[in-house]
Amino acid sequence: MYNPKSMKAEEFINHEEIIESLAYADENKDNLHLIRQILDKAKERKGLSHREASVLLACEIPEILNEIYDMAQQIKKDFYGNRIVMFAPLYLSNYCINECVYCPYHKQNSNITRKKLTQDEIREQVIALQDMGHKRLAIECGEDPINSPIEYVLESIKTIYSIKHKNGAIRRVNVNIAATTVENYRKLKEAEIGTYILFQETYHKKSYEELHPKGPKHNYNYHTEAMDRAMEGGIDDVGLGVLFGLELYRYEFAGLLMHAEHLEAVHGVGPHTISLPRIKHADDIDPDVFDNSISDEIFEKLCALIRICVPYTGIIISTRESKEVREKIIRLGVSQISGASRTSVGGYEEDQRPHDTEQFDVSDQRSLDEVVRWLMEIGYIPSFCTACYREGRTGDRFMSLCKTGQIQNCCHPNALMTLKEFLEDYASEKTKKVGEKMIESELNNIPKEKVRKICENNLKEIENGKRDFRF
Repeated sequence: MYNPKSMKAEEFINHEEIIESLAYADENKDNLHLIRQILDKAKERKGLSHREASVLLACEIPEILNEIYDMAQQIKKDFYGNRIVMFAPLYLSNYCINECVYCPYHKQNSNITRKKLTQDEIREQVIALQDMGHKRLAIECGEDPINSPIEYVLESIKTIYSIKHKNGAIRRVNVNIAATTVENYRKLKEAEIGTYILFQETYHKKSYEELHPKGPKHNYNYHTEAMDRAMEGGIDDVGLGVLFGLELYRYEFAGLLMHAEHLEAVHGVGPHTISLPRIKHADDIDPDVFDNSISDEIFEKLCALIRICVPYTGIIISTRESKEVREKIIRLGVSQISGASRTSVGGYEEDQRPHDTEQFDVSDQRSLDEVVRWLMEIGYIPSFCTACYREGRTGDRFMSLCKTGQIQNCCHPNALMTLKEFLEDYASEKTKKVGEKMIESELNNIPKEKVRKICENNLKEIENGKRDFRF
């Protein structure tokens, strides 16, 4: 039986409820009266249920689709402004004891070079990332209790935070590692991580078990209930995601929203972020083997609907997607993107991107400087801000700030100040010229005069060599 307040995976992600929701959506996809009611509810900015959202996803009426896209853009603008937060992944190890059929790190793959970074190698990687201008990392690690136990992850986090190179510093470490225990989540919290991220891959239990035939990840319930254990361990910023292409996208969409509803119902706060990856080519993985791939048009629709359905949640698009796709998707509600990513273990200090330890092909291979300039040229502020986490504005405190609209008086000036740091320390002359013009213009969009004056003074101090101002 479906119960969003249940702590059992098969009850808060209930297969029968999803099937009924999809049938309901098919029956009502042309029901303009109902669709209009759903859209009117969406305008209240309080989100939509998985069943309501499924109706909109099934609807193919052009005028309704245009309204959905327009609403998504407006919600993104109202809650997140025109800021795009920047981050990079850092792969620590590709040793893994799972046999996930879609991932080249699976245990049976004898083609891939296995590698685990030492702490000295992590230092080299972090310094290279700092020299690009990154301030926020997401660490990735295969599941292997021998080669990469929780102690290794904790030591690596400590190493990352300890490195101060020139004006560089990693100010926030997000963690994407396998489902673990409440005790280990408490240790991650004590290590001062930012967001704990765990992709569900697929919410379809039968498919999930077939895609994960052996290894600890085979346990669907343990994996799906991980966010509840993370919350119990004190981590109040968690990030969801599915790997689109493994199962039918409408099923995944409903399951994803049900998971968000569950977190809200049980913990009082939904996911901090939702990631939208699509399966891509990798070492011994052919995405054409999976027959549930989605078109760019459906991908855009999914992004827009997630922005409408969970309006306060950050949406992440990685370098799996090309520049062209990212440019289309960003306008529909994306708030975070990666830049200059290397999906191999190590390699950031190398001129050429290594391929022997990659988890997946990177479609957008531009430098961080190029990505920053591109964002500004299409009207977005690249933000390297980590202030909310460091000021304790996480979980329900962040959501409260976002819902009241006060985020513009914190995040907007913080974005401008961190962009200024990037321009002073790392940008090419061409990028710096574009950035200075943007900062001058965007200062006028800070609502409170007092905040604007403080920001202007801080920008001058940054020019004089001071760093790390934040509201």
